[in-house]
Amino acid sequence: MKRICSIYKSPRKNEMYLYVLKSDALKRVPETLLAAFGPPIHTFDMVLSPERKLAREDIQQVLENLDGQGYHLQMPPPEDEYIEHLPDELLRRNDPV
Repeated sequence: MKRICSIYKSPRKNEMYLYVLKSDALKRVPETLLAAFGPPIHTFDMVLSPERKLAREDIQQVLENLDGQGYHLQMPPPEDEYIEHLPDELLRRNDPV
């Protein structure tokens, strides 16, 4: 089943995102989570379906969380993953000339 989802980013933690059903907005997100997340910044809306691929999240888990608890929290990748994905030119900046 397709879901129209709104995605919000956290102003406090880089690459932390909150997925909610667009129709519910932030109504089902616990106040304690919103307090830790910071004032949500709406980034975009998208249609989610079981066939859709997401870059860093399992679509089935996202859909289950949206249906069950009303939101899905995407945590930032571990610090070592940041380094793995840096472009080579940024890594070479510190190489001796």
